[in-house]
Amino acid sequence: MNETIKVKHPKGLTFLFLSEMWERFGYYLMIGIFTLYLKDVKAGFSMTEAESADLYGTFIALVFLTPFLGGLIADRYLGYAKSIILGGLLMGVGYCMMAVHSLPILYLSMTLVIIGNGFFKPNISTLLGNIYSTPEYSDKKDEGYNIFYMGINIGAFICNFFGAALYIMLGWGYAFIAAGVGMFIGVAIFIYGMKHYRAFDVKKGVKEGDMSFLKIVLVILVPSVIAGVIGWILPTKLIGHALVGSASTDAFIFACVPVIYFYGSLLAKADKDEKRPIAALLTIFAVVILFWAVFKQNGTALTTWADRYTDRHLQNPVAEKTFSKLNFSQNFTYSKDSIPLYDNAFRIQKKDGIVLKEYNYPTYFKNIPADKLPAEGGKVELWATNLSQSINPAWVILLTPLVVALFTWLRNRKREPSTATKIAFGLFISALSVLVMIGAVYSGGNGAEKVSVLWLVAGYGVITIGELFLSPMGLSLVSKLSPVRITSLMMGGWFLATSIGNKLSGVLATLWDTYENKANFFWVNFSLLLFSAVIAFFLLKWLNGIMEEKGIK
Repeated sequence: MNETIKVKHPKGLTFLFLSEMWERFGYYLMIGIFTLYLKDVKAGFSMTEAESADLYGTFIALVFLTPFLGGLIADRYLGYAKSIILGGLLMGVGYCMMAVHSLPILYLSMTLVIIGNGFFKPNISTLLGNIYSTPEYSDKKDEGYNIFYMGINIGAFICNFFGAALYIMLGWGYAFIAAGVGMFIGVAIFIYGMKHYRAFDVKKGVKEGDMSFLKIVLVILVPSVIAGVIGWILPTKLIGHALVGSASTDAFIFACVPVIYFYGSLLAKADKDEKRPIAALLTIFAVVILFWAVFKQNGTALTTWADRYTDRHLQNPVAEKTFSKLNFSQNFTYSKDSIPLYDNAFRIQKKDGIVLKEYNYPTYFKNIPADKLPAEGGKVELWATNLSQSINPAWVILLTPLVVALFTWLRNRKREPSTATKIAFGLFISALSVLVMIGAVYSGGNGAEKVSVLWLVAGYGVITIGELFLSPMGLSLVSKLSPVRITSLMMGGWFLATSIGNKLSGVLATLWDTYENKANFFWVNFSLLLFSAVIAFFLLKWLNGIMEEKGIK
């Protein structure tokens, strides 16, 4: 892979690749254990499934909301390099602070990560696009983003093994500190490679007619905060409950309105030659929201599936010895006495039908047939739940070269589909992945028995193909279609769509325990993705026409 980068791609790709790899190592290590930590009674905050899913959804939504502002500041004032370094340092500090077991400190550390990602994420993606702006490399931009995306997933793959070993051996705090160290390594690599992209770190400045930064703060940011506070308080006061899920969800929806208005105003005030490209991008942003709503359930619903419904028993002696030696597994002791205290929702203890709290008794034994249960006091060795989140990045690493080769083969024969077409197919393929999980539900008798981890492997495998058709292509499309002066700001728009989808993923995940038949939960996800794919294919002719006008594919 390195040889390929040296020969066919700009040298800066190597350093951006490694910087993003380590940044994602930190982020996905943290996010991989986040809900497990929140639900841990002994060393976490003993949150219920719904509470942890709601906080998780709000967190990852805000993480991808701030890039809109970080992109704007980089475009006009700081430039990309300074923004990337600042963002990386803030995130590193935030991860390390999560090692302090305190709810106020947790919220403060989450805030640093949210702000830091706003500076880091859109600007490293924009800088990557800039180094492909020369005629020598312009036709390899999609391929460059695919390679860059593989760097993201190498970090996301290896981090969960470090996270599992550290929280099993030493506790949650050491795992969070490891995430911070990974982020600092990423910043160091980025600084070391500056000579390869310094020339492409060009501030766009302010064009006549653009809103000033102060005006944006007053017209967009302040109203967003005010709207968020109103959304948090007003619906509950007026009708006695939240409009959608929880007060935090209402607050997020209200806060998004001024930001969405801002992007609409960009379209309304754009020059004539900019209107159609901006309209195309805003349309793509809206279409992909439902993809992220389903895809980002890897940290909630799919982690719950791995924890409660997947056979994690290390029955192979070699695997058991290896995982145990590397501290990737945990021992659980079976006791008949603890089981009757809890209902069929596994960890939820109820009184008079009201959920009191979830408890950390061994959930593994809840849906195992009686003849397969160990003897009283018997122990089983289980691989750590968070390792399931390495399945998706493992598929990305394996499949990226194949997808890149496919598109290269098609390009050489003048048959490569447009970037917009790739995104539409990505949505459709992602919908098919949910059918695999529906099959898993039926295979296990709707939770009556545990199912093979191969169901998760297959489901992640299919959605990964959809992801590779969509996510890096989305970044590439923004780089291609955006007016030069607002490229990073439009990259922030892509992450705004991701943010809304992330929050929706948390809302959907909070409904998990309300579905007695888990297949219906996945049927809802399938319907959402299929609807999104149909809309994308319906708009293809219009989108491709705009791209042809710009002389791009």
